[in-house]
Amino acid sequence: MQPEPILARLSADARLRPLLETLPFPQREASVQGIFHDLLQSIVSQQLSVKAAATIFARFCTLFPEGRPEKDVLVAMSEEHLCSVGLSRQKAAYVRNVAAFFAEQPEWEQAVPLLSDADILQQLTRIKGVGTWTVEMLLMFSLNRPDVFPVGDLGIQQGMKRLYGLDQSGKALLREMERIAEPWRPYRSYACYYLWTWKDS
Repeated sequence: MQPEPILARLSADARLRPLLETLPFPQREASVQGIFHDLLQSIVSQQLSVKAAATIFARFCTLFPEGRPEKDVLVAMSEEHLCSVGLSRQKAAYVRNVAAFFAEQPEWEQAVPLLSDADILQQLTRIKGVGTWTVEMLLMFSLNRPDVFPVGDLGIQQGMKRLYGLDQSGKALLREMERIAEPWRPYRSYACYYLWTWKDS
């Protein structure tokens, strides 16, 4: 997307404006791997360090012809076979759940560009093992959707508490974050990219 309308909208927020002026504009592109592949990688990577996640996902990919996960092959794969490359039994069940969802609806992945963020969230969170945060990350980083606000993300919570001086917790914090982020529409994803970068730097 062109940066001008995004920066114009977000710079109306006086607290956010200095981040826009000092940090590079986030250049984002949709994933070339596809949402099925990225969803599997996200599940395999949960609660692991970046290095460990990359190692186990690479081993997981060796279970498939040409090293690329295939829905029908994964559905038929035994739990023992999946655990042999480092997956827990829980994750083995979750990746098979994902494969079953995509295998039973072969047209779904092609229809994704036509679906709203809410539709994608509602449908994918029906899969056992796929939560709201996981789908929000897919929307942002795999599909490059511009207006996602992962209010439950710890990094976004920490960044907004620091930037806006918030002292609330629990549901009160989430409500205040939603209130602050409302004027960022339809570019809340970009505000989050800036917040993550600022917090980490």
